[in-house]
Parts: sequence; C-alpha cells; structure tokens
Amino acid sequence: METTTAILEKAQQRAKEMGLPYKGALLPIEAYRILQESAQAQLVDVRSRAELDWVGRIPGATEIELRSYPSMQPNPGFLDQLAGQVDKKLPVLFICRSGARSNQAAAMASQSDFTDCYNILEGFEGDKDEKGQRGKLSGWKAAGLPWVQS
Repeated sequence: METTTAILEKAQQRAKEMGLPYKGALLPIEAYRILQESAQAQLVDVRSRAELDWVGRIPGATEIELRSYPSMQPNPGFLDQLAGQVDKKLPVLFICRSGARSNQAAAMASQSDFTDCYNILEGFEGDKDEKGQRGKLSGWKAAGLPWVQS
C-alpha cells in the first residue's frame, strides 16, 4: 500500500503534467487516504447548499459555496470564508461535483497565500454516463467512500 508521502508526490507530479496552478491533483481514493492518515489535511466541499442537501454530504468536510444555487453566481466572500475556516499553512483538499469548481477554488486559494492546495479530480459525482447522469462511473460516491444523505 502506498504511503501518504508517495500519494502526495504522485498528486504533485500529476498537477505538473496537467499544468495546474496549485500543488496537486488527487483521485478520490487517494484523497480519502490522505484525510484518513493525516490529521492536518482539511477537506473543503465547494458545492452549493442545494447540491449538499439534495445529493449528499461528506462527513467532516468544511462546506463553503464557491457558487450559489440557483443563479450559480460566484460567492464574493469565498476566500474570506475559507481563510476563516481552514488553516492556510496546512494541506487543503477541494472537492465539488465533477472537479471543475474545486479546480477553480484550488487555483484561487493558491493565489491567496494558501500554500498546500489539492483538487480532487472527478469530484463527488464524477463524469456523466451515457444517459447524462452522474454518480455511477467515477467520483467520490462511485468509489464507495463515506457520504451521507441529508
């Protein structure tokens, strides 16, 4: 089994290869291992309140909307809320529905003095299947990782 150090190094290499402006890109199972084995790692879920309520939550995650439902307008207080709820010197793992908003959140945080930002690729629900539905092919839920329905 890979050590957390090896997982983080792989995530950092992946981010370099993808040209990402933050420290690393993790697969959901890798992110879960980091969260289990490192007391310092912090998970930030940037999905909207509606998504959290209707689709499910990850126990222990800090929830800060990047965009608000239904208009999906940017949350102007996102970085202030983030700074008030997580330690910017410790690893911060961002997750959203598919990995797009969390990519944006990790980039924004990295530009705002957060030094150890990671995006969780695939997000909570992952890619769409042939019927246009998420949650079955990839992502946190499909990997069988812990989540709860409100």
